Amino acid sequence: MKRIISTLFIFFLFLYSASAQTVSSLREWSTSFIQTLNDAEKAQAMLEFTDSARTQWTNLPLGLAPRAGLRYGDLSEQSKIAFHKILSNMFSSQGYLKTFAIMQVDDILHELFEIKFQNGEIPENSIKMIRTLNWDYGNYFLAILGNPEMDEKWGLKFEGHHISINLTVSGNEFSMTPLFLGSDPAVVEVTQYAGLRPLSKEEDYGFWFVNSLDEEQKAKATLEGDVPGDIFTSPNRPQWLEEFKGIKGSELSEAQQKILHYLIEEYIQNLDHQKAEEYLAKLHAHGMDEVYFAWIGSYEPMKPHYYVIHSPDFLIEYDNVGFLDNANHIHSILREKGNDFGVDILKNHRMAHHH
Repeated sequence: MKRIISTLFIFFLFLYSASAQTVSSLREWSTSFIQTLNDAEKAQAMLEFTDSARTQWTNLPLGLAPRAGLRYGDLSEQSKIAFHKILSNMFSSQGYLKTFAIMQVDDILHELFEIKFQNGEIPENSIKMIRTLNWDYGNYFLAILGNPEMDEKWGLKFEGHHISINLTVSGNEFSMTPLFLGSDPAVVEVTQYAGLRPLSKEEDYGFWFVNSLDEEQKAKATLEGDVPGDIFTSPNRPQWLEEFKGIKGSELSEAQQKILHYLIEEYIQNLDHQKAEEYLAKLHAHGMDEVYFAWIGSYEPMKPHYYVIHSPDFLIEYDNVGFLDNANHIHSILREKGNDFGVDILKNHRMAHHH
């Protein structure tokens, strides 16, 4: 037992050290990015850490929800290169590439509706309204909250249609939730980008897992009712689900737990490996037996479906709906209980500072 405790202590000490190293790197690259901006850009990009924009989020397009900060499309090439350095430090390669695939899909979505309009599939008044939504690769906004070069507490927000990235730093600790990623379309069906699926494994592993259940397990996992039109923890709703629903991990076979773990990993491993290891260690501390999975809707792709993965520490939601019976529009989110927007690490900082 002493050996196990000692091993765990060393492991968590390593995670803390890795976290400090990541914060140091994020601080360095964020400072370098700021140095590429002119005074007017700095005034737009840099907000007070206490600004309400830090803890507000939305996945709506710019035409429905204006953002604070600096528009990505207005950055110089030098600034874009520096900003990509920040994101590639925050994310693993898969998370980094998903982010920019989702931004690319916004351009594709704009093109898809223009094609429909040219083919007479949608009327002129509809295309005029759609154009006001401002779908565009450049229409994402970044804001730096506080000063990463000087402040113990600071943050970064990068947000637009189907993306909400929220970094909070306090001392040598940092939080990356809530992390929202979506894709419309979930799979591009026409143009030269046909076949592109930015969130492919979130969908595929969900179906793999739910269809690995036997009939009794599937009945327990499946909730009654229609597929929700959005995730339950969307911006205008409560930001955490208190009730555990569906099938519990302890009711799964070892093989089924492994598939569910693959699905959870797909979300967590969007983050840089050091942060992903920290989150997985937290997940494993309670164990897969304590994880709940619930499903609503069809067990087949391209039909409306939803799932939620709920543990004592994390919440994952995924929703795929669309027009009529064609589900091709994904919303997904990863949350850490008590630490969205860095609530826990900021509390720890205040306690240590008070002490």
